[in-house]
Formats: sequence, structure tokens, C-alpha cells
Amino acid sequence: MALLVEVLLLLSVLHQEIAKPLQQLTAASNQLANGDFAIALDTTRQDELGGLASSFNSMAIQLKTSFIQLEQVNNALELRVEERTTTLQKTLEELRRTQTQMIQSEKMSALGQLVAGVAHEINNPVNFIHGNLTHIQNYAQDLLEFIQLYQYHYPNPVAEIQAEAKELDLEFIRDDLPKMLSSMKIGTNRISEIVRSLRNFSRLDEAEFKAVDIHEGINSTLLILQHRLKERPKCLAIEVVKNYGNLPLIICYPGQLNQVFMNILSNAIDALEDANQHRPPTEIASYPNTIWIHTCLVSENQIKIAIADNGLGVPETTLTRLFDPFFTTKDVGKGSGLGLSISYQIVTELHQGKLDCNSTQGLGAEFVITLPIEAKKN
Repeated sequence: MALLVEVLLLLSVLHQEIAKPLQQLTAASNQLANGDFAIALDTTRQDELGGLASSFNSMAIQLKTSFIQLEQVNNALELRVEERTTTLQKTLEELRRTQTQMIQSEKMSALGQLVAGVAHEINNPVNFIHGNLTHIQNYAQDLLEFIQLYQYHYPNPVAEIQAEAKELDLEFIRDDLPKMLSSMKIGTNRISEIVRSLRNFSRLDEAEFKAVDIHEGINSTLLILQHRLKERPKCLAIEVVKNYGNLPLIICYPGQLNQVFMNILSNAIDALEDANQHRPPTEIASYPNTIWIHTCLVSENQIKIAIADNGLGVPETTLTRLFDPFFTTKDVGKGSGLGLSISYQIVTELHQGKLDCNSTQGLGAEFVITLPIEAKKN
């Protein structure tokens, strides 16, 4: 019986001295495996279990330090990857912008060359006709005066001459010929103005950076778009109301600004044509298609050009992306999304100005261009 008691006491001691520490070590291992490094085993023992507990505590501390370092390295790598991704995105956007600029520049260069070529080809024969019209007008006047003098001295010519005069309706010719020549002169003057506007729009024969009358560029652009402003099948006429202020000459890139006017005015025409498909005839009659162009001097160093229409306007969700490259709300084949993006770059980057769009859906849109009187040459 005493032996049994001693065995039980020995087992109890072994449990306290060996089994319990091993259970604590097992629990600490599981805790460590779950990522919990808050481990503090009893290291006061002077035997092998105390040394094992001390080693385990040290290992846990080292693992915690290593994991912290790995987490820091991982965070640093994630930050570098994020920065590199941002840099790559910016580079990609810059490449796309450069590509759009090249495409648009080539397109406008081709258009400018075409316009300049057509203007040059028209200019020569028109100048010839216009120059000779003055001489023809003088010759016709001399002949009519000569006929009048002949009739005064020979009021009763032979029957054959009288018959021929009646057949020709000489009195009508005498009255109508000067009017016809005057109309022809007005027509050639108008053609000369058109040619001048075409050359002004292309600007190929002038310096790229110079002082210009900004109103000439707007008027030239309107002339180019005249065929779209007139009434056509399925398209109503668009009235253009110009309210020009007294502006000084603007030192700028006139060819590039003409491109901006072309893009904004074309978009305004598109907006009005689209609006007509959603408005009843009574509303169109009450509020006819109109584009307003207003220019004024904002300060001694700045001018403002506002181009507004009474179309359907721009939704608020679209306004924030209006000047993004390749963004367009037009149907496929009707717009590339480059026009306003290029216009924004021309105004803001090339001329250090501002381009804004103000719009309330259903009440039209207004594009406001603010330009310095003297842009810095790029």
C-alpha cells in the first residue's frame, strides 16, 4: 500500500515537472502557428525544459522580428509597385495624348493645305475676272453712250436697224447691262472675301506665332461652316448672333485657335441638329436654333470668348469627362473624342489659357475660352 502511494506521488510530480511544461510548449507551438507571437514560457527552471522554454521564447521573438521586417518589405514593394503602376499609367496617357495630337495635327495640316490650295487656285481666275470687270464696265458704258449719241443724231434709222433694235430689246439691254456688271463685281468681291477667309483659316502663308485679330479667325471658321448653318433637307437653319467686343490684337498661334473654334462650333451645330430630333415643331418655332458668340476684354491682360447654343445641354456626369481623350457621346462614326481634348490642350498648354463648359441639361451649353493677350511662345 505504501508503494502504491509513492508511485502515485511520483506520477503526480512527473506530471507537474514534465507533462505540464510539455503541454504549455505544445499550446505555445499552436499559438505560434496561428501567428500569435505573444508567447512567454517559464524560463526559471534550471533543467532541459527550462532551456527549451528559453530557446522557444527566443525563437518566437526572432520570428516576430522577421515577420515585421517581411511586412515592411512587402509594404515597400507594394508602394513601389503602386508608384510604378501610376508612372506607367501617366506614361500611357501621355503617349495617347501625343498620339492624338499627332493625328489631329496631321488632319488639320492636311485640311489647311487643301484649303490653301483651293484658295490659291480660285484666287488667280477670280482676280483676273475682277480686274477685267472694271474695264468691261467702262467699255460697256462707252458703247451705250455711243449708241445713245447715234440715236440722237439719227433718230430715224433704216428699217433693218429698227427691226434689229427691236429684236435685241435695246432699251432693256441699256438698262440691265450696267446692273448685271455691277452684280458680277459684287459677286467677285464676295469670292475674294471667301478666298481671303480660307487663307486666313489655313494660315499656311503666315508666321505660326503672331499678333492677329481674333474676330477674323471666328468669322473665317463660320464661313467654312456656312453650309451647315444654312437650311438643308432634314436640317433647319441655325442663326448665329455675334456680340463682338473691342479687342486688341492677340499674340497667339492663330491656326491652332482656328482649330479650337472649328471644334467648338461644329459641336454646337451637332448639338442643335440632335436637339431638333427630340423637340416638337412648336418648340423649335418658339426657340429657333441659335448660336451666340460673345467676346470681351476681361482685364488688361486677358480676353474671353463665349460660344453658346440652345441645344439639349450636357449631362452633369458627362461634364467631368468632356475634355478626356477619346471620350465621346456621339454615335459610332460621328466623333472620335479628340476634338475637345485637343482644343483643351491648345488653350491651356499652348496658350496658357482656360477652357470651361457651363451647361444645364435641357438649356444648352456654353464654352468659355479665356486667353492671355500675349501668350508665351512654345
